[in-house]
Amino acid sequence: MLEKMGDFFDARLEGYEDHQLTAIASAGEFYPFTAQCLPREPGAEVLDLGCGTGLELDPYFPRNPTARVTGIDLAEGMLSALAKKFPDKALRLIRGSYFDVPFEQGRYDAAVSVESLHHFTRDEKIPLYRKVYEALKEGGWFILTDYFAASDEEEALCREELHRLMAEERAETGALYHYDTPLTVAHESEALHAAGFDRVEVLGRWGPTCTLRADKMPRR
Repeated sequence: MLEKMGDFFDARLEGYEDHQLTAIASAGEFYPFTAQCLPREPGAEVLDLGCGTGLELDPYFPRNPTARVTGIDLAEGMLSALAKKFPDKALRLIRGSYFDVPFEQGRYDAAVSVESLHHFTRDEKIPLYRKVYEALKEGGWFILTDYFAASDEEEALCREELHRLMAEERAETGALYHYDTPLTVAHESEALHAAGFDRVEVLGRWGPTCTLRADKMPRR
């Protein structure tokens, strides 16, 4: 049965972090790796899309304790847990869809998203990535650590199954449901380039999980 995104995660808040770190292969490696890719400058501004309970922030704040993080998530319980974890940090937490929440242009040194964006199509992502691009300072970058499809065929099959389930369950049009429909790395990179990012590179791989870096190069 399909569940709306925020409801899905709030219902699994207890035990969520243990699940993420033990049920996803190499999570103990890619969360710290992601943190290492974020800016070290004191007071750096970071935008976190689908921040959850901040598993990527656990290893980041010790590296940059004065970083200022804006976290966006649909699940109220996740945001509450994150706020309790870091009461002394500069956190601005917003409950909502990162597709709908406006981003301040030119504010952020970097943006990050971990295991959140594999539910959406290329066409859905391009306008979001354009918002991220515009929210970054010149020379800023976006770190995306996520689960990717191994082939075009896997990508298409996942999307077809979601459409079948939505029709079968008469799902609400326009609502965000929790169902994995990952893109291939190639299609993800195409979406990032289409949004304006100048350079996209793969920084790390752990089976189906990869870390991508997309750069907004300084303009001359």
